[in-house]
Amino acid sequence: MTAIDSRKRLIGAMASTLGNVLEWYDFVVFGFLSIIIAKQFFPSHSEYAALMLTTATFGAGFVVRPLGGILLGMYADRKGRKAGLTLVIAMMTVAAAMIALTPGFQQIGLIAPAIVLCARLLQGISAGGEFGTATAMLIEYAPTARRNLYGSWQMFAQALGALLAVAMGSALTHLFTHEALESWAWRIPFLLGLLIGPVGFYIRRNLPETEAFQKLGARVKVPFSRVVMHYPRELFVATALSAALNVMAYVIITYLPIYAVQNLHMPVTLPFSVLLASVLLRVVTIPLFGHLADRIGGERMIRVALALFLVVLYPAYYWIVNAPSFASIMSVELGFALLISASNAPIPTALAGLFPTEVRSTGLAISYNIGAAVFGGFSAMVLTWLLHVTGNNMMPAHFCAVFFALGLFGAFMLKRRAAPVNEFATQ
Repeated sequence: MTAIDSRKRLIGAMASTLGNVLEWYDFVVFGFLSIIIAKQFFPSHSEYAALMLTTATFGAGFVVRPLGGILLGMYADRKGRKAGLTLVIAMMTVAAAMIALTPGFQQIGLIAPAIVLCARLLQGISAGGEFGTATAMLIEYAPTARRNLYGSWQMFAQALGALLAVAMGSALTHLFTHEALESWAWRIPFLLGLLIGPVGFYIRRNLPETEAFQKLGARVKVPFSRVVMHYPRELFVATALSAALNVMAYVIITYLPIYAVQNLHMPVTLPFSVLLASVLLRVVTIPLFGHLADRIGGERMIRVALALFLVVLYPAYYWIVNAPSFASIMSVELGFALLISASNAPIPTALAGLFPTEVRSTGLAISYNIGAAVFGGFSAMVLTWLLHVTGNNMMPAHFCAVFFALGLFGAFMLKRRAAPVNEFATQ
């Protein structure tokens, strides 16, 4: 591999990950600050009703993710990974600005929640096209022996965005009074998030196209119906794994601060501190597990990690529920972080290998966004309702167990296709 080849691969990897950093930073910040945002944009005499409206708005972006994934995925399969990723990050930046700059309900009335809802929908559409196109680009740039490592950077970027969000949330709760946080300081993380957008747009606009996409030559427009009809098994396997991946992200990572404060009556500062450590561990270990997956096999690592998750899930939640403390939350979250890293690192490469180049972005976008929209985005609202109705603090464990089992079933169905392995890139 020549020096210029290495430079192109590095640029492509950076371009693919920046959008995910921005997406997950904004999404996790919104989740962490949902209680405060509820009071800003959805005033209500009932704290429960306001929180339900906010979590519904958080989930609304996921309703349009499959549509955004299909449209932007097909666009990237026809126009190129570069064009698709440039459009996606431009849309993300506009949506972030809308949330950061919109006045509250007290200032502009019902227009405020309407703008925030529109911003979430735009975020959902853009995020729908991010995973499929960014993953396709990462894997198509990867050398043969390092595909799991390159693919793991997709999950590394998500963890990095979450880390920045957790660090910001922790800083806000320590540096500002509760009154200042509710009044104006909650806008700070959204304003800082806007700095990522222009940088990502510039890099993506100037990146080289992948060799695998260029090899398609005169490209034939593949209709959506053909993707669904020709690859039903691949779509099912990818959706099952995506469901498990998104439940890990949105229940264990995003929902935990709300759960710990609302249901376990823990101080508001403790969840941020614990998650800061656990997400930092994921940032460090995801590339390491990606490297290990290239040595022992990504599919094997996914199966082992999901099986272990099912084994430790109930004992871990039982400990948290019955002995909520810094020690119990920290120990459980660090253990979860390692299992999330091990299971997530090889998943992008495994999913990308299910689809050929001409439909890779579309296939990835469909499966990932069904997992995100149906099983991820509304998980916070569903769990808030279930906990309110049943009073059973073990509900998050039950919820996770269902989808981790589904993911494990999909992992055992993984089977490499004969053709796409050599379609990723010229080595």
